[in-house]
Amino acid sequence: MNDLPRANKTLGQHWLTDLATLQYICEFADVSDTDTVLEVGPGLGTLTKHLSEHAKKVVAVEFDQKLALDLAATYANTNVTIVPDDILQYDLAQLPSEYKLVANIPYYLTSNLLRRVLESSNPPQTMVILVQKEVAERMAAKPGAMSLLSVSVQYFCKVELGEVVPAYLFTPPPKVDSQVIKLLLKPNLPYDREGAKAFFRVVAAGFSQRRKKLVNSISAGLGLSKQDVTEILNKLSIPIDIRPQELNEAQWRQLHEAIDKS
Repeated sequence: MNDLPRANKTLGQHWLTDLATLQYICEFADVSDTDTVLEVGPGLGTLTKHLSEHAKKVVAVEFDQKLALDLAATYANTNVTIVPDDILQYDLAQLPSEYKLVANIPYYLTSNLLRRVLESSNPPQTMVILVQKEVAERMAAKPGAMSLLSVSVQYFCKVELGEVVPAYLFTPPPKVDSQVIKLLLKPNLPYDREGAKAFFRVVAAGFSQRRKKLVNSISAGLGLSKQDVTEILNKLSIPIDIRPQELNEAQWRQLHEAIDKS
């Protein structure tokens, strides 16, 4: 591994060359010869190679211009298209519907990438991404450990945790372990785009004062009286002393709809 190019720390680059892990990611994503796969940050192309052997087509978006040029030369006249672009600016409408997103993504990009693709008009049907282990656990959290991230992800997707990938398998090794996570887009979302914005305003208000009871954070975040919020919680049979991390995604939707009607 000593001959690997130097990673750019500002871009969060950590090279993954472990063959078993790369193959596992492809298998966990169930990539087949009918799939178009979007890869984010292909880097050296180690995952790209495995994806190209399984998929019908791979579109790999790479921000690092030098790496993009090298990859374009490597994958010329193949089923891989290298796009030198920022994934947060890339037009997802160019991709066919029901594409899959499979990637080892930089830690710093996780939240923005999820927001960008899940809120787009053409989201991936399946996402299998390698992220910081703690972040994967937060996305898959159960009531008692919920957060704005977990409610947001679980609103859009069914979540399945995959294998943990130790830090030592990367070059250079990050400070923490990573974990593979699968996000399957729900076929029918509860709200249209405007309705979703209103829903997430309620969730954001609820988590704006995480250590406080839900009645207090909702009251302060949405400008409602504590009495009104208390009455709404009572109608929903939600305990008055509950804290935001204890509600599941469905209860947040019930709360949003009750507030919307009040």
